[in-house]
Amino acid sequence: MQAEATTVHGRVRGAVEGGIAVFRGIPYAAAPRGVDRFGAPRPVEPWTGVREAVEYGPTAPHPPYLGAIADALPERRIPGSDYLNLNVWTPGTGERGLPVMVYVHGGAFTNGSGAEPGYDAAAFARDRVVAVTFNYRLGAEGFAHLAGAPANRGLLDQIAALEWVRDNIAAFGGDPGRVTVFGESAGAMSVVTLMAVPRARALFHRAIAQSGAGHTVQHPEDAAQVARVLAERLGVPPTPDSLAEVPVKALLEEQVGIDIEIRGRAARGTWGPRLRRTGALPFAPVVDGVLLTRRPIEALRAGEGADVDLLIGTTSEEYRLFLVPPGILPAIGADRLAAEARRLGLPEEAAAVYAEECGGTPGDAYSALCTDAVFRIPAYRALEARAAAGGRSHAYEFAWRSPRFDGALGACHALEIPFVFDNLGDGRTLAGPDAPQELADAMHRAWIDFAVSGDPGWPRWNPTDRVFMRFDHPETGQVRDPGTRTRLLWEGLAG
Repeated sequence: MQAEATTVHGRVRGAVEGGIAVFRGIPYAAAPRGVDRFGAPRPVEPWTGVREAVEYGPTAPHPPYLGAIADALPERRIPGSDYLNLNVWTPGTGERGLPVMVYVHGGAFTNGSGAEPGYDAAAFARDRVVAVTFNYRLGAEGFAHLAGAPANRGLLDQIAALEWVRDNIAAFGGDPGRVTVFGESAGAMSVVTLMAVPRARALFHRAIAQSGAGHTVQHPEDAAQVARVLAERLGVPPTPDSLAEVPVKALLEEQVGIDIEIRGRAARGTWGPRLRRTGALPFAPVVDGVLLTRRPIEALRAGEGADVDLLIGTTSEEYRLFLVPPGILPAIGADRLAAEARRLGLPEEAAAVYAEECGGTPGDAYSALCTDAVFRIPAYRALEARAAAGGRSHAYEFAWRSPRFDGALGACHALEIPFVFDNLGDGRTLAGPDAPQELADAMHRAWIDFAVSGDPGWPRWNPTDRVFMRFDHPETGQVRDPGTRTRLLWEGLAG
């Protein structure tokens, strides 16, 4: 069976799968090729006739994940330059006024796509939500800070996708006045960043940030330095015209080398405090003074986005994804734990507190420390900023531990995604083959309830009660201020 819809650029034909109409590979902006490779997204040229939208379109160029992470997080790569495209799942094009959920994929701003099997959003459409996933420019093409090129091209792509939703989603049964944007990791960082961008303010009405908050943006001097080093190693001037002539393969190879080097230097404390604060992501949104005028966390504190309902949270053991698959965790000793705590500016007793609270190896405590530094404490800061500005927020923690790697993976980064999408699939995800469907039912329902009403089913967060919903199995329930003792170590830091 097939389904058709009319967009402002032309008519599209999708497929009907299991009673759900699915449209894949619809362009929302022109292909960023040639002089447009480092330019702002341009409108799509209208087409005549009916455009087939059954197969996923090309994905943005991106390198493989490094090492063992590549096995833990498999990716699709579909060649082609028309990769600024999106996918829509809907109960039917004859529907009217349904809530809309738009997913921003993660991948450290260098990886991922909207075409990953784990982002199949049929379950949202099954539950009467119109769901959208999309691609955006990544790495240097999306975020290298170049004189003569618009900054934050990846964010501009995200805004263009949301503008497409505003202009077209009614044709797929959705209400452009009931849009929830949600994302994980770099996608969550994007969501909070978009809350700080006035140009994006009217394009969505609720937001969900999974394992990402408002701290991961670059200072313009750091971003410009990264771009200069990239161009130097490629043997070209640091200009958009010169870089546009560089083959994609060569650009990605140098991008990966810089990524590895900067992460290492940031970990050793030899790059500088600004980049360490961003999580050492060399290609990320930049405070350019035009699209983004200040760090998103500062914008939240000033009241930006206070009218947007926010659901934000983390997994309990985020950082284990980056330590367990590569085999790093067992090699971490007490000295490294103490050195990292000092580097982060924590009190002298911090390493001992983490060791006591975790009750495991120094590697376990180190993982908890890094989880807090990169994910949990920034989420707390976003909640605190929102509360001070009068914003409505809900908080969650995902605590179910994966059986993968003999249970060592724990409640790691990205583990909650198949539960949110109610897409436990064939067992090849981080969750394994026997992931509890009851937990997917609960989490998926909470996300939909939040998109529909702004109420996921538990009290709003406030700085007095600090209520979180802890998603776990066999028991999910409300908790107050989880991890209080370690949280207090960060008072006055990670701001």
